[in-house]
Amino acid sequence: MITVTDVRLSYGERTLFKDVNLKFTPGNCYGIIGANGAGKSTFLKILSGEVEHDKGEISITTGQRMAVLMQDHFAFEEYSVLDTVIMGYPKLYNVQKEREAVYAKEDFSDADGIRSAELEAEFGELGGYEAEAQSSRLLSGLGLDVADHGKAMSELDETKKVRVLLAQALFGNPDILLLDEPTNGLDLDSISWLEEFLIDFPNTVIVVSHDRHFLNSVCTHIVDIDFGKITLYSGNYDFWYQMSQILQKQAKDQQKKNEEKARELKEFIQRFASNASKSRQATSRKKVLEKLDLENVTVTSRKFPYVGFKLDRDIGNNVLRVENLSFSNADEKDILRDFSLTVNKGDKIAFVGQEHQAKSALFDIITGTQKQAAGDFSWGQTISFSYFPKENSRFFDSGISLTDWLRQYSPDQDETYVRSFLGRMLFSGDEALKPVNVLSGGEKVRCMLAKMMLSGANVLIFDEPTNHLDLESITALNNGLCAFPGVILFNSHDHEFVNSTSNRIIEILPGSASLIDRMMQFDDYLLDDPVKELRAKAYHHAEKLQI
Repeated sequence: MITVTDVRLSYGERTLFKDVNLKFTPGNCYGIIGANGAGKSTFLKILSGEVEHDKGEISITTGQRMAVLMQDHFAFEEYSVLDTVIMGYPKLYNVQKEREAVYAKEDFSDADGIRSAELEAEFGELGGYEAEAQSSRLLSGLGLDVADHGKAMSELDETKKVRVLLAQALFGNPDILLLDEPTNGLDLDSISWLEEFLIDFPNTVIVVSHDRHFLNSVCTHIVDIDFGKITLYSGNYDFWYQMSQILQKQAKDQQKKNEEKARELKEFIQRFASNASKSRQATSRKKVLEKLDLENVTVTSRKFPYVGFKLDRDIGNNVLRVENLSFSNADEKDILRDFSLTVNKGDKIAFVGQEHQAKSALFDIITGTQKQAAGDFSWGQTISFSYFPKENSRFFDSGISLTDWLRQYSPDQDETYVRSFLGRMLFSGDEALKPVNVLSGGEKVRCMLAKMMLSGANVLIFDEPTNHLDLESITALNNGLCAFPGVILFNSHDHEFVNSTSNRIIEILPGSASLIDRMMQFDDYLLDDPVKELRAKAYHHAEKLQI
């Protein structure tokens, strides 16, 4: 258990939070939410001891082990993947390494024999004999190929390193588990596996996440950071959201009542202040007026951008036809092979599954960003598209201001018009004048969305648009796409975003040539028995080939 008592943290004159009193108990999962900059990650670091708080106390039950999801993806380059996972349980890892060192001695003495017996006993008690098997199960569950388990960390790309570090945090059944954005870099299958793992996890979990479905699936409580206060609510994210809407309405209603009451009191005071028989009542009402809180009710620090896409031209019956596309990567591995697809009017297609390179390659090819090796595609005559690529840094490599950057894509060159669009995306005042090459990941995404909103395109293509966005921005984008009357092709790791936006699911299966194509929402797709059978056969076959 973790007990937080009167904790306060300030940076200069800014108080991040104060008077925090919370208890985190075993068997519960706590989701920490709040606007960007509210201090979610900082609060986790306070709990782990990485950041020192100004005042108060953090106490952890004696003897309990805490595991933290590491954020430095390159901290274990010299270690093997399996060793990196086992290092999540430092005591076991140290015993394992000492045990190996003792047995490696050429001049094995009687003292070494005694010590090895002690180490064997401790190794067994700590679960050492099952450590590699548990590590492999965690890595496989998180989508890391079996062939990667024996590699060095330096041989893995960053997306795989993220999975290894998550397995490290989960390893060895820690008493307290702190996870900061654990679903980042995971595909939908891996996120689903992680959800099941945490639902069954018997100890304390505290997690920061922007994934609404994930928070709804695993959380028993929500910890909301807003205006320097940290408030604990029972229930998952949806329950918190409904409760917050009720509380906001109550606050606004109370504010309205206070203003009406104040108006009545002022009228009485003005009318009877000079009336001798009513002066006592006027004085009494003046005291009541002084006690009324007439400050504007600050409901939340959360800011929602406005995301709305309008098409300049209606879509005809012919949207997109893809015929026998093939594409290989730099290693000459087939990413797409004889891939064919017809996109119809009204389609909102979510491309799902583990073939991430294939999805990105398809989007790049049909938008002209990449050239296919074979095959062809054709857009309908009425079609105009706008593309959000996964890697967007090339759009922001200059030092021009945000206003000048967006003006490049605006049909109306008037500065007021351009800045109004930036304001919708939460760039107001001087924010609209800063150079684009210093923008954060989330700010770049919001700029790309503004660019797409100005395009008037009737087909929108998104390659993982929810990366780097906070909950508020994801919700705004989700609502904007649900209301969009055109065609959408997209790929995302956000379950709720996929399920609520799409009406058609396409999964490119391992082997690059076959796919599953269903007119249904994502939740229905996951529960469809024929789909389950097809997926199981495809991934089992791919695993056998890999082994």
